[in-house]
Amino acid sequence: MITALTKSNWILILRWIPELIGLIMNGIYVMISAIGIPNVGLAIILLTIVFYIAMTPLQIKQQKFTRLNNLMQPELQKIQAKYKGKKDQVSQQKQMDETNAVYEKYGVSPAGSCIQLIIQMPILFALYQVIYKVPGYISAIGDRIAVVAENAEFVTYIKAFVANAGNANLTRALLDGETENIIDTVYKLNSTEWATVLSETAGKGFADSLASVHEYISKATYFLGLNISDSPWNILQSSWSGKNWGLMIGAILIPVMAWGSQVLNTKLMTPANSNNSGSGSSMESTMKSMNTTMPLMSAFFCATLPVGIGIYWIAGAVVRTVQMLVINKIIERETPEEIVRKAMEKAAKKRAKQGLPPQKITNNARLSTRSLAADEEEKEARRASLADKANRQMKESTEYYNKNAKAGSIASKANMVRQYEEKKNIKKK
Repeated sequence: MITALTKSNWILILRWIPELIGLIMNGIYVMISAIGIPNVGLAIILLTIVFYIAMTPLQIKQQKFTRLNNLMQPELQKIQAKYKGKKDQVSQQKQMDETNAVYEKYGVSPAGSCIQLIIQMPILFALYQVIYKVPGYISAIGDRIAVVAENAEFVTYIKAFVANAGNANLTRALLDGETENIIDTVYKLNSTEWATVLSETAGKGFADSLASVHEYISKATYFLGLNISDSPWNILQSSWSGKNWGLMIGAILIPVMAWGSQVLNTKLMTPANSNNSGSGSSMESTMKSMNTTMPLMSAFFCATLPVGIGIYWIAGAVVRTVQMLVINKIIERETPEEIVRKAMEKAAKKRAKQGLPPQKITNNARLSTRSLAADEEEKEARRASLADKANRQMKESTEYYNKNAKAGSIASKANMVRQYEEKKNIKKK
Protein backbone atom coordinates (compact mmCIF):
# COMPACT_ATOMS: atom_id res chain seq x y z
CA MET A 1 0.00 0.00 0.00
CA ILE A 2 1.44 3.35 -1.07
CA THR A 3 0.45 6.62 0.56
CA ALA A 4 2.99 8.87 -1.14
CA LEU A 5 2.78 12.65 -0.96
CA THR A 6 2.88 14.71 -4.11
CA LYS A 7 4.76 17.97 -4.52
CA SER A 8 5.30 20.44 -7.33
CA ASN A 9 5.63 18.92 -10.80
CA TRP A 10 7.63 21.88 -12.13
CA ILE A 11 10.76 21.13 -14.12
CA LEU A 12 13.77 20.42 -11.93
CA ILE A 13 15.48 23.77 -12.54
CA LEU A 14 12.43 25.65 -11.11
CA ARG A 15 11.29 23.15 -8.49
CA TRP A 16 13.44 24.82 -5.82
CA ILE A 17 11.01 27.80 -5.71
CA PRO A 18 7.99 25.89 -4.30
CA GLU A 19 10.41 23.80 -2.21
CA LEU A 20 11.80 26.97 -0.60
CA ILE A 21 8.35 28.48 -0.04
CA GLY A 22 7.09 25.18 1.37
CA LEU A 23 10.08 25.01 3.71
CA ILE A 24 9.45 28.55 5.01
CA MET A 25 5.72 27.92 5.40
CA ASN A 26 6.35 24.65 7.22
CA GLY A 27 8.66 26.50 9.64
CA ILE A 28 6.02 29.18 10.25
CA TYR A 29 3.34 26.49 10.73
CA VAL A 30 5.50 24.70 13.31
CA MET A 31 5.96 27.96 15.26
CA ILE A 32 2.27 28.88 15.34
CA SER A 33 1.36 25.28 16.19
CA ALA A 34 3.67 25.55 19.21
CA ILE A 35 1.51 28.40 20.56
CA GLY A 36 -1.72 26.51 19.90
CA ILE A 37 -2.99 28.03 16.63
CA PRO A 38 -2.10 25.60 13.83
CA ASN A 39 -3.68 27.16 10.73
CA VAL A 40 -2.41 27.22 7.16
CA GLY A 41 -4.32 30.44 6.40
CA LEU A 42 -2.51 32.24 9.22
CA ALA A 43 0.78 30.73 8.03
CA ILE A 44 0.13 32.18 4.56
CA ILE A 45 -0.49 35.64 6.06
CA LEU A 46 2.74 35.48 8.09
CA LEU A 47 4.61 34.18 5.04
CA THR A 48 3.28 37.13 3.04
CA ILE A 49 4.46 39.60 5.68
CA VAL A 50 7.93 38.02 5.70
CA PHE A 51 8.04 38.08 1.90
CA TYR A 52 7.07 41.75 1.58
CA ILE A 53 9.43 42.84 4.35
CA ALA A 54 12.21 41.18 2.34
CA MET A 55 10.89 43.00 -0.76
CA THR A 56 10.99 46.45 0.92
CA PRO A 57 14.15 47.61 -0.93
CA LEU A 58 12.49 46.80 -4.26
CA GLN A 59 9.30 48.52 -3.12
CA ILE A 60 11.29 51.66 -2.32
CA LYS A 61 12.99 51.45 -5.69
CA GLN A 62 9.65 51.12 -7.46
CA GLN A 63 8.18 54.12 -5.63
CA LYS A 64 11.22 56.22 -6.46
CA PHE A 65 10.94 55.15 -10.09
CA THR A 66 7.30 56.24 -10.08
CA ARG A 67 8.24 59.69 -8.77
CA LEU A 68 11.19 60.01 -11.17
CA ASN A 69 8.92 58.98 -14.03
CA ASN A 70 6.59 61.79 -13.01
CA LEU A 71 9.52 64.24 -13.16
CA MET A 72 10.70 62.89 -16.52
CA GLN A 73 7.37 63.12 -18.29
CA PRO A 74 7.58 66.80 -19.38
CA GLU A 75 10.94 66.13 -21.07
CA LEU A 76 9.77 62.87 -22.63
CA GLN A 77 6.62 64.56 -23.92
CA LYS A 78 8.69 67.33 -25.54
CA ILE A 79 10.75 64.70 -27.34
CA GLN A 80 7.58 62.94 -28.51
CA ALA A 81 6.15 66.24 -29.74
CA LYS A 82 9.41 67.12 -31.47
CA TYR A 83 9.41 63.93 -33.54
CA LYS A 84 5.65 63.55 -33.90
CA GLY A 85 4.77 62.37 -37.40
CA LYS A 86 8.40 61.68 -38.32
CA LYS A 87 8.63 58.04 -39.31
CA ASP A 88 11.99 58.01 -41.09
CA GLN A 89 14.76 55.90 -39.60
CA VAL A 90 17.03 58.84 -38.75
CA SER A 91 14.32 60.68 -36.80
CA GLN A 92 13.28 57.49 -35.01
CA GLN A 93 16.90 56.86 -33.98
CA LYS A 94 17.31 60.46 -32.77
CA GLN A 95 14.10 60.17 -30.74
CA MET A 96 15.33 56.94 -29.17
CA ASP A 97 18.74 58.49 -28.37
CA GLU A 98 17.21 61.58 -26.76
CA THR A 99 14.72 59.45 -24.81
CA ASN A 100 17.53 57.21 -23.52
CA ALA A 101 19.51 60.33 -22.61
CA VAL A 102 16.64 61.49 -20.39
CA TYR A 103 16.49 58.08 -18.68
CA GLU A 104 20.27 58.24 -18.18
CA LYS A 105 19.97 61.76 -16.83
CA TYR A 106 17.62 60.54 -14.09
CA GLY A 107 19.59 57.34 -13.57
CA VAL A 108 16.67 54.93 -14.16
CA SER A 109 15.79 52.11 -16.50
CA PRO A 110 12.51 51.93 -18.49
CA ALA A 111 12.01 48.47 -16.98
CA GLY A 112 12.53 49.74 -13.43
CA SER A 113 8.90 49.24 -12.38
CA CYS A 114 8.74 45.64 -13.62
CA ILE A 115 11.33 44.07 -11.31
CA GLN A 116 8.95 43.50 -8.41
CA LEU A 117 6.29 42.01 -10.69
CA ILE A 118 8.86 39.68 -12.29
CA ILE A 119 9.85 38.40 -8.84
CA GLN A 120 6.27 38.11 -7.57
CA MET A 121 4.86 36.01 -10.40
CA PRO A 122 6.95 32.82 -9.89
CA ILE A 123 6.37 33.12 -6.12
CA LEU A 124 2.62 33.36 -6.70
CA PHE A 125 2.58 30.26 -8.93
CA ALA A 126 4.86 28.39 -6.53
CA LEU A 127 2.57 29.26 -3.63
CA TYR A 128 -0.32 27.78 -5.62
CA GLN A 129 1.63 24.52 -5.81
CA VAL A 130 2.22 24.55 -2.05
CA ILE A 131 -1.40 25.36 -1.16
CA TYR A 132 -2.80 22.80 -3.58
CA LYS A 133 -0.49 20.10 -2.18
CA VAL A 134 -0.23 21.12 1.46
CA PRO A 135 0.40 17.61 2.93
CA GLY A 136 3.54 17.32 0.82
CA TYR A 137 5.02 20.54 2.24
CA ILE A 138 3.57 20.91 5.77
CA SER A 139 4.73 17.76 7.50
CA ALA A 140 2.38 18.01 10.51
CA ILE A 141 -0.70 17.76 8.25
CA GLY A 142 0.73 14.91 6.18
CA ASP A 143 1.72 12.99 9.31
CA ARG A 144 -1.71 13.46 10.88
CA ILE A 145 -3.57 12.18 7.80
CA ALA A 146 -1.16 9.23 7.55
CA VAL A 147 -2.73 7.84 10.75
CA VAL A 148 -5.79 6.68 8.75
CA ALA A 149 -4.12 6.52 5.32
CA GLU A 150 -2.09 3.52 6.51
CA ASN A 151 -5.21 1.63 7.61
CA ALA A 152 -6.00 -1.06 5.02
CA GLU A 153 -9.74 -1.05 5.77
CA PHE A 154 -9.93 2.72 5.29
CA VAL A 155 -7.92 2.56 2.04
CA THR A 156 -10.38 0.03 0.61
CA TYR A 157 -13.29 2.25 1.64
CA ILE A 158 -11.84 5.54 0.30
CA LYS A 159 -11.04 3.97 -3.10
CA ALA A 160 -14.64 2.84 -3.46
CA PHE A 161 -15.87 6.25 -2.29
CA VAL A 162 -13.77 8.11 -4.89
CA ALA A 163 -14.93 5.76 -7.64
CA ASN A 164 -18.56 6.62 -6.89
CA ALA A 165 -18.12 10.32 -5.97
CA GLY A 166 -17.64 11.59 -9.52
CA ASN A 167 -15.24 14.29 -8.24
CA ALA A 168 -12.41 14.86 -10.71
CA ASN A 169 -10.22 16.45 -8.03
CA LEU A 170 -10.45 13.35 -5.86
CA THR A 171 -9.81 11.07 -8.82
CA ARG A 172 -6.66 13.01 -9.78
CA ALA A 173 -5.49 13.06 -6.15
CA LEU A 174 -5.99 9.32 -5.71
CA LEU A 175 -4.08 8.22 -8.77
CA ASP A 176 -1.04 10.21 -9.88
CA GLY A 177 0.46 8.07 -12.62
CA GLU A 178 0.88 4.66 -11.05
CA THR A 179 1.05 5.96 -7.48
CA GLU A 180 -1.92 5.89 -5.11
CA ASN A 181 -1.93 9.00 -2.92
CA ILE A 182 -4.32 8.28 -0.08
CA ILE A 183 -3.07 11.20 2.02
CA ASP A 184 -3.65 13.70 -0.82
CA THR A 185 -7.09 12.21 -1.42
CA VAL A 186 -8.18 12.68 2.20
CA TYR A 187 -6.86 16.25 2.13
CA LYS A 188 -8.95 17.06 -0.97
CA LEU A 189 -12.29 16.02 0.62
CA ASN A 190 -14.66 18.99 0.78
CA SER A 191 -17.11 19.70 3.62
CA THR A 192 -20.00 17.75 2.05
CA GLU A 193 -17.79 14.76 1.25
CA TRP A 194 -16.36 14.74 4.78
CA ALA A 195 -19.87 14.62 6.22
CA THR A 196 -20.72 11.65 3.98
CA VAL A 197 -17.49 9.78 4.80
CA LEU A 198 -17.88 10.26 8.56
CA SER A 199 -21.49 9.12 8.39
CA GLU A 200 -20.77 6.02 6.29
CA THR A 201 -17.76 4.92 8.40
CA ALA A 202 -19.37 5.37 11.83
CA GLY A 203 -18.70 2.29 13.99
CA LYS A 204 -15.77 1.03 11.90
CA GLY A 205 -12.40 0.32 13.47
CA PHE A 206 -10.82 3.49 12.10
CA ALA A 207 -13.81 5.79 12.81
CA ASP A 208 -12.28 7.47 15.89
CA SER A 209 -8.96 8.09 14.13
CA LEU A 210 -10.79 9.49 11.09
CA ALA A 211 -12.89 11.82 13.26
CA SER A 212 -9.69 13.06 14.95
CA VAL A 213 -8.09 13.69 11.53
CA HIS A 214 -11.18 15.58 10.36
CA GLU A 215 -11.16 17.79 13.46
CA TYR A 216 -7.49 18.63 12.96
CA ILE A 217 -7.86 19.25 9.21
CA SER A 218 -10.86 21.54 9.83
CA LYS A 219 -8.80 23.69 12.20
CA ALA A 220 -5.63 23.62 10.10
CA THR A 221 -6.89 24.11 6.54
CA TYR A 222 -10.01 26.26 7.04
CA PHE A 223 -9.76 30.03 7.35
CA LEU A 224 -12.87 31.94 8.42
CA GLY A 225 -14.93 28.90 7.47
CA LEU A 226 -13.42 28.56 3.96
CA ASN A 227 -11.29 25.62 2.81
CA ILE A 228 -8.00 27.19 1.68
CA SER A 229 -7.55 24.52 -1.02
CA ASP A 230 -10.95 25.12 -2.59
CA SER A 231 -11.74 28.06 -4.90
CA PRO A 232 -14.34 30.71 -3.97
CA TRP A 233 -16.22 29.83 -7.16
CA ASN A 234 -16.57 26.17 -6.12
CA ILE A 235 -17.51 27.19 -2.58
CA LEU A 236 -20.12 29.59 -3.95
CA GLN A 237 -21.69 26.87 -6.11
CA SER A 238 -21.82 24.28 -3.33
CA SER A 239 -23.05 26.76 -0.70
CA TRP A 240 -25.76 28.01 -3.08
CA SER A 241 -27.25 24.53 -3.39
CA GLY A 242 -27.14 24.13 0.40
CA LYS A 243 -28.33 27.72 1.07
CA ASN A 244 -25.31 28.33 3.29
CA TRP A 245 -25.37 32.12 3.22
CA GLY A 246 -22.33 32.55 5.47
CA LEU A 247 -20.09 30.59 3.12
CA MET A 248 -21.55 32.41 0.11
CA ILE A 249 -20.71 35.82 1.62
CA GLY A 250 -17.19 34.64 2.50
CA ALA A 251 -16.64 33.27 -1.02
CA ILE A 252 -17.80 36.55 -2.58
CA LEU A 253 -15.68 38.69 -0.24
CA ILE A 254 -12.41 37.06 -1.32
CA PRO A 255 -12.41 38.35 -4.96
CA VAL A 256 -14.13 41.62 -3.97
CA MET A 257 -11.47 42.38 -1.34
CA ALA A 258 -8.73 41.38 -3.80
CA TRP A 259 -10.12 43.89 -6.33
CA GLY A 260 -10.55 46.69 -3.78
CA SER A 261 -7.09 46.26 -2.25
CA GLN A 262 -5.50 46.29 -5.71
CA VAL A 263 -7.35 49.52 -6.60
CA LEU A 264 -6.05 51.12 -3.39
CA ASN A 265 -2.50 50.00 -4.23
CA THR A 266 -2.60 51.53 -7.71
CA LYS A 267 -3.85 54.84 -6.30
CA LEU A 268 -1.04 54.94 -3.74
CA MET A 269 1.55 54.07 -6.38
CA THR A 270 0.51 57.05 -8.54
CA PRO A 271 1.82 60.39 -7.26
CA ALA A 272 -0.92 62.90 -6.41
CA ASN A 273 0.94 65.67 -8.23
CA SER A 274 1.31 63.71 -11.45
CA ASN A 275 2.15 65.93 -14.39
CA ASN A 276 1.16 63.46 -17.05
CA SER A 277 -2.56 63.70 -16.81
CA GLY A 278 -4.04 64.30 -20.18
CA SER A 279 -0.68 64.05 -21.92
CA GLY A 280 -1.68 61.11 -24.05
CA SER A 281 1.84 59.58 -23.86
CA SER A 282 2.19 55.89 -24.60
CA MET A 283 3.56 55.21 -21.10
CA GLU A 284 0.63 57.00 -19.49
CA SER A 285 -1.86 55.07 -21.61
CA THR A 286 -0.17 51.81 -20.64
CA MET A 287 -0.25 52.73 -16.94
CA LYS A 288 -3.92 53.71 -17.08
CA SER A 289 -4.75 50.44 -18.82
CA MET A 290 -2.82 48.43 -16.22
CA ASN A 291 -4.45 50.32 -13.35
CA THR A 292 -7.85 49.27 -14.73
CA THR A 293 -7.10 45.68 -15.74
CA MET A 294 -4.90 44.58 -12.81
CA PRO A 295 -7.66 44.87 -10.15
CA LEU A 296 -10.06 42.99 -12.43
CA MET A 297 -7.46 40.27 -13.04
CA SER A 298 -6.91 40.06 -9.27
CA ALA A 299 -10.64 39.49 -8.72
CA PHE A 300 -10.73 36.80 -11.44
CA PHE A 301 -7.67 34.94 -10.14
CA CYS A 302 -8.87 35.03 -6.55
CA ALA A 303 -12.33 33.78 -7.56
CA THR A 304 -11.07 30.79 -9.55
CA LEU A 305 -7.87 29.81 -7.68
CA PRO A 306 -7.73 28.33 -4.15
CA VAL A 307 -8.80 30.53 -1.24
CA GLY A 308 -5.20 30.41 0.02
CA ILE A 309 -4.11 32.41 -3.04
CA GLY A 310 -6.79 35.00 -2.24
CA ILE A 311 -5.52 35.21 1.35
CA TYR A 312 -2.00 35.78 0.06
CA TRP A 313 -3.18 38.38 -2.46
CA ILE A 314 -5.25 40.38 0.03
CA ALA A 315 -2.63 40.15 2.80
CA GLY A 316 0.01 41.25 0.31
CA ALA A 317 -2.10 44.25 -0.74
CA VAL A 318 -2.58 45.29 2.89
CA VAL A 319 1.15 45.00 3.62
CA ARG A 320 1.99 46.91 0.41
CA THR A 321 -0.46 49.64 1.39
CA VAL A 322 1.24 50.12 4.76
CA GLN A 323 4.65 49.98 3.07
CA MET A 324 3.73 52.59 0.46
CA LEU A 325 2.21 54.96 3.02
CA VAL A 326 5.48 54.86 4.99
CA ILE A 327 7.72 54.95 1.91
CA ASN A 328 5.81 57.85 0.36
CA LYS A 329 6.17 59.84 3.58
CA ILE A 330 9.93 59.25 3.53
CA ILE A 331 10.32 59.99 -0.19
CA GLU A 332 8.29 63.20 0.07
CA ARG A 333 10.94 64.59 2.43
CA GLU A 334 13.43 64.58 -0.44
CA THR A 335 13.31 67.31 -3.06
CA PRO A 336 13.15 66.28 -6.75
CA GLU A 337 16.71 67.55 -7.14
CA GLU A 338 17.94 65.27 -4.34
CA ILE A 339 16.19 62.25 -5.83
CA VAL A 340 17.66 62.95 -9.29
CA ARG A 341 21.14 63.54 -7.85
CA LYS A 342 21.08 60.26 -5.89
CA ALA A 343 19.72 58.37 -8.91
CA MET A 344 22.49 59.79 -11.12
CA GLU A 345 25.18 58.95 -8.56
CA LYS A 346 23.90 55.39 -8.32
CA ALA A 347 23.82 55.05 -12.10
CA ALA A 348 27.38 56.44 -12.33
CA LYS A 349 28.62 53.85 -9.81
CA LYS A 350 26.89 51.10 -11.77
CA ARG A 351 28.58 52.25 -14.99
CA ALA A 352 31.95 52.40 -13.20
CA LYS A 353 31.55 48.75 -12.14
CA GLN A 354 30.84 47.87 -15.77
CA GLY A 355 34.02 49.65 -16.84
CA LEU A 356 32.10 52.41 -18.66
CA PRO A 357 33.01 56.12 -18.42
CA PRO A 358 30.72 57.75 -15.80
CA GLN A 359 30.88 61.09 -17.60
CA LYS A 360 28.84 59.75 -20.50
CA ILE A 361 25.62 59.94 -18.52
CA THR A 362 26.22 63.57 -17.62
CA ASN A 363 27.19 64.54 -21.16
CA ASN A 364 24.13 62.89 -22.66
CA ALA A 365 21.93 64.42 -20.01
CA ARG A 366 23.35 67.90 -20.64
CA LEU A 367 23.06 67.45 -24.39
CA SER A 368 19.46 66.35 -24.06
CA THR A 369 18.62 69.14 -21.62
CA ARG A 370 20.32 71.80 -23.75
CA SER A 371 18.54 70.51 -26.83
CA LEU A 372 15.16 70.61 -25.15
CA ALA A 373 15.84 74.03 -23.57
CA ALA A 374 17.05 75.45 -26.88
CA ASP A 375 13.93 74.20 -28.63
CA GLU A 376 11.75 75.81 -25.97
CA GLU A 377 13.65 79.14 -26.12
CA GLU A 378 13.43 79.14 -29.91
CA LYS A 379 9.68 78.58 -29.80
CA GLU A 380 9.25 81.32 -27.18
CA ALA A 381 11.33 83.79 -29.25
CA ARG A 382 9.31 82.93 -32.35
CA ARG A 383 6.03 83.53 -30.48
CA ALA A 384 7.29 86.87 -29.11
CA SER A 385 8.44 87.96 -32.58
CA LEU A 386 5.08 87.11 -34.13
CA ALA A 387 3.21 88.92 -31.34
CA ASP A 388 5.42 92.03 -31.76
CA LYS A 389 4.93 92.01 -35.52
CA ALA A 390 1.15 91.72 -35.11
CA ASN A 391 1.10 94.66 -32.67
CA ARG A 392 3.14 96.87 -35.05
CA GLN A 393 0.86 96.03 -37.96
CA MET A 394 -2.23 96.82 -35.91
CA LYS A 395 -0.76 100.15 -34.72
CA GLU A 396 0.24 101.18 -38.26
CA SER A 397 -3.17 100.22 -39.57
CA THR A 398 -4.93 102.19 -36.82
CA GLU A 399 -2.80 105.30 -37.35
CA TYR A 400 -3.38 105.20 -41.09
CA TYR A 401 -7.09 104.79 -40.59
CA ASN A 402 -7.26 107.62 -38.06
CA LYS A 403 -5.32 110.08 -40.25
CA ASN A 404 -7.53 109.41 -43.24
CA ALA A 405 -10.87 109.52 -41.43
CA LYS A 406 -13.26 112.13 -42.91
CA ALA A 407 -14.68 114.90 -40.71
CA GLY A 408 -18.08 113.98 -39.31
CA SER A 409 -17.64 110.28 -40.09
CA ILE A 410 -18.14 107.52 -37.55
CA ALA A 411 -14.37 106.91 -37.52
CA SER A 412 -13.63 110.58 -36.64
CA LYS A 413 -16.20 110.48 -33.84
CA ALA A 414 -14.64 107.26 -32.56
CA ASN A 415 -11.26 108.98 -32.55
CA MET A 416 -12.69 111.84 -30.50
CA VAL A 417 -14.06 109.36 -27.94
CA ARG A 418 -10.72 107.55 -27.82
CA GLN A 419 -8.78 110.81 -27.31
CA TYR A 420 -11.21 111.85 -24.55
CA GLU A 421 -10.74 108.52 -22.76
CA GLU A 422 -6.94 108.78 -23.03
CA LYS A 423 -6.96 112.34 -21.53
CA LYS A 424 -9.27 111.20 -18.70
CA ASN A 425 -6.95 108.32 -17.87
CA ILE A 426 -3.94 110.63 -17.81
CA LYS A 427 -5.69 112.98 -15.35
CA LYS A 428 -6.54 110.04 -13.06
CA LYS A 429 -2.87 109.02 -12.96
